[in-house]
Amino acid sequence: MLGYFGPPGTFTHQALLTFSDAPAKPYATVSGALDAVRSGEVEAALVPIENSVEGGVSVTLDSLSNGHRLMIIREVLLPVQFSLYGRPGTTLASVRKVLTHPHAAAQCRDWLAANLPAALVTEGGSTAAAAAEVADPSSRYDAAVCADVAGEMYGLQKLAGGIADNEAAVTRFVLVAPPGKPPQPTGADKTTLVAYMFADHPGALLEILEQFAGRGVNLCRIESRPTKTGLGDYCFSIDAEGHLRDPRLAEAMLGLHRICKMVVFLGSYPRADGVRPDVARGFADEDFLDAREWYNTLVQPSGD
Repeated sequence: MLGYFGPPGTFTHQALLTFSDAPAKPYATVSGALDAVRSGEVEAALVPIENSVEGGVSVTLDSLSNGHRLMIIREVLLPVQFSLYGRPGTTLASVRKVLTHPHAAAQCRDWLAANLPAALVTEGGSTAAAAAEVADPSSRYDAAVCADVAGEMYGLQKLAGGIADNEAAVTRFVLVAPPGKPPQPTGADKTTLVAYMFADHPGALLEILEQFAGRGVNLCRIESRPTKTGLGDYCFSIDAEGHLRDPRLAEAMLGLHRICKMVVFLGSYPRADGVRPDVARGFADEDFLDAREWYNTLVQPSGD
């Protein structure tokens, strides 16, 4: 059985339904869903990791970096659109208190300010939970910013649709499983890892970036995250183009292992958009293999 960041009706639930219609177990928090994978309660769990407007989902990045190791085996991209829902009979003019998830509030900030300037917006655990709360006749909230599936699921009335400030907003989700053998390379892959510095010093981040740049590996995302061991102590969460089995990425990983205090490998998996990396001359797999063969002729000349 799979798990996901719930309750039913969240965008995570919608993302899960794009590749599986089997029964799945919702969890109230991202950490709860990932801990269920660690304990063996579920085979894998789907959680949000990045949004095109708000960036990385901190709780997911931190939960993956800490605790017993997990591995990303799949990603899903989902266009995210929000609507404002209230109990039947509610009008837009009567809305005074709105409940939603922090990312939803951020992505609808301008619309809410322009159309509900006097309303108090409260941030809660999920957009679906917000819809469920508003559906309760005794709720102190008048409306919820949520997905249409959640509003309809709880019998609410749509007060306004398409209220996101950025119509092109996309959220990225990852399916996380226990550590194991990564999926085979497809040629359009992504690798996620966390790099820990030995110490904060001038050029520390540059040293990490050079391991990728010097091998022709492009980065899709890099974010600093606190290690929670002391003020100013940070690690770097990274998504790189390529697969662990690609020679250029393998050499970059070896370089990181040399210069970093610790490197946490979080998986190599197919890109949801199917985009293949634009590999420059000298960095293709055959270029690395040819260089290795040439080197071998130097250390083991023919005739020895």
